[in-house]
Amino acid sequence: MAFLNDNFILESDIAQQLYHGFAKNQPIIDYHSHLSPEAIATDKKFENITDIWLKGDHYKWRAMRAIGVQEHYITGNATDREKFEKWSETVPYTLRNPLFHWTHMELKNPFGIEELLNPDSAGRIFETTQDQLQQDNFSTQGLLQHFNVAMVGTTDDPVDSLEHHLLLSKSAFKTKVLPSFRPDKIFNIHSGNDFRNYVTTLAKVSDIEITDLNSLTAAYSARIDYFDAAGCVTADHGLSCIPGAGTFSKPEIDAVFIEVLRGNDTRAAEVKEAFSFYILTELAAMYHTKGWVQQFHLGALRNSNAHMVAVLGADTGYDSIGDYRQAETLSAFLNHMERQEKLAKTVLYNLNPADNTLFATMAGNFQNEGIRGKIQFGSGWWFLDQLDGMTKQINTLSNQGLISTFIGMLTDSRSFLSYSRHEYFRRLLCNLFAQDIQKGFTPNDINWIGSIISDICYHNANRYFNLHKGK
Repeated sequence: MAFLNDNFILESDIAQQLYHGFAKNQPIIDYHSHLSPEAIATDKKFENITDIWLKGDHYKWRAMRAIGVQEHYITGNATDREKFEKWSETVPYTLRNPLFHWTHMELKNPFGIEELLNPDSAGRIFETTQDQLQQDNFSTQGLLQHFNVAMVGTTDDPVDSLEHHLLLSKSAFKTKVLPSFRPDKIFNIHSGNDFRNYVTTLAKVSDIEITDLNSLTAAYSARIDYFDAAGCVTADHGLSCIPGAGTFSKPEIDAVFIEVLRGNDTRAAEVKEAFSFYILTELAAMYHTKGWVQQFHLGALRNSNAHMVAVLGADTGYDSIGDYRQAETLSAFLNHMERQEKLAKTVLYNLNPADNTLFATMAGNFQNEGIRGKIQFGSGWWFLDQLDGMTKQINTLSNQGLISTFIGMLTDSRSFLSYSRHEYFRRLLCNLFAQDIQKGFTPNDINWIGSIISDICYHNANRYFNLHKGK
């Protein structure tokens, strides 16, 4: 079988029927990404393929480091062409890593390039793509339209102005570009002046003086109102694990918070978890009131290489899978919100595959009448958004829940070329369903199973995030 042909990953006629007939042309709802709203609002054009493809992509950076490429050619001051050439030297050695697939899928679509990337082809590909990237259909908005993206959920701090989202909402651009509320920085009560400076900024943008817990939650309520008016439908949290409630009372947490605001960090680390649980539950109640979806990306061990993080900063490719205890605190949080009847629709992403069944069964504890798949065991993400990781997530969800209610894939990417990940996911999904038909595990009813696949690829997410109501 030829590499990366039209039936890539599709191992049977049935798989091909399911993909080409029911999955391929569904619009994409990318409900969690790190795309730049400014780049979309200004309809940015990229200077060259390094600009759009290598900058900020720590997947590629890790591969280049693994083969010994100097940092100068990864995040350093080398020219864009030199960086691309070093990436072209790396690609042949990414065989059996998903980067080999993604690289060539992204060259094929949208650039139409079908030759393999290596040192011999690097010059031709750099020049060809540089010319294409100057065309209008390769701008940020052009690419989103090319990939049939119906909605992009960006990742936005509560203090962000959302000015670019507001501009886009008034424009003729058809793709919905919606902010996502990401308040992770408030959980760092132990981080001294960085924390105090953040609270000061929050106070300024919310126009509320923050002096205690009540005024802090009032400031967040104001920002949630602001985000909601800008079209926000989801909040997102990147945490190692859900914090525990601890034994501190609200007055005790409040007292320490006030001390921290005044510059006394003596007890900050001591109450960090209890403070985080209190704030998280207050925020989650507000999400429920607004009808938002709350997303929790759990299990990453971040910034492991302290030396390189000190040199390059966070989010530069020095993270890995953690082995945190997830069950007890996750259950306690969901119970806390359920008892108050304020448990919002929730997506749980797990980074450690050893915990897949834990997450899938936890989701089953808190489903609710009238809502299809209210609590979702989210798609394979980060280190798991490859064929093996996605297969395990899909199989675990199928065994422990209802795959028919699944809201499908997301990019979690900073690159406008990463929509190949949706194609990757859809091809795999169709192949798995086809295997079940071939084995006699499910009926050979292409239209029925195809409708379930269409739901997973598009319709379930469209309903889940209330996008069909035009918000």
